[in-house]
Amino acid sequence: MAVVDKPFSQACENNKQPILSVLAPRFATFRHVLEVGTGTGQHAVYFAAAMPHLTWQTSDLPEHHEGIRAWLADYFGSNLKPPLALDAMQSPWPIEHTDAVFTSNTFHIMPWEAVLSLLDGCARILPPGGLLVVYGPFNEQGEFTSDSNAEFDQWLKTQAPHRGIRNRQTVAEEAGQRGLELTETLELPANNRCLVFVRQ
Repeated sequence: MAVVDKPFSQACENNKQPILSVLAPRFATFRHVLEVGTGTGQHAVYFAAAMPHLTWQTSDLPEHHEGIRAWLADYFGSNLKPPLALDAMQSPWPIEHTDAVFTSNTFHIMPWEAVLSLLDGCARILPPGGLLVVYGPFNEQGEFTSDSNAEFDQWLKTQAPHRGIRNRQTVAEEAGQRGLELTETLELPANNRCLVFVRQ
């Protein structure tokens, strides 16, 4: 059996501790978290090790599963689960309920329709009081919060026209219509934020 090189993201390496500082106190009483868009798998391994009381369920499109499994193969705990095949736009999702959902650097990659579908899915599977935590860059009142974010947005659109940094207020409005209330907006390094939504 061929050995798969583990995919690596320097951004994940840089932001994992700041994100953990947000997640740890907010997920302290939860038992199950779904990560939507696990990507390389780096976050999943780091967060599962740091929060052993949690069952951390990975998920992504099938083409990313091999890399995620390569990271999971080096993890010796029992609280990190193999990736589910999850496309935000599918319905139903392959999971019926979870205490919390975490997603990182997905909203600016997905088409807007997929962002709305992700909010729909979270509204279906989260209980009252459950959390959705979204990490990534966001605009404020339609304006970029830094020159680097403006440049990043331009680069994203050269990769695919449907990509781009989303407006925080628009996301909050759409989430609110689905029973997900934005309760915290936390500033993180490199012009990123964590948005914390509570299922009403």
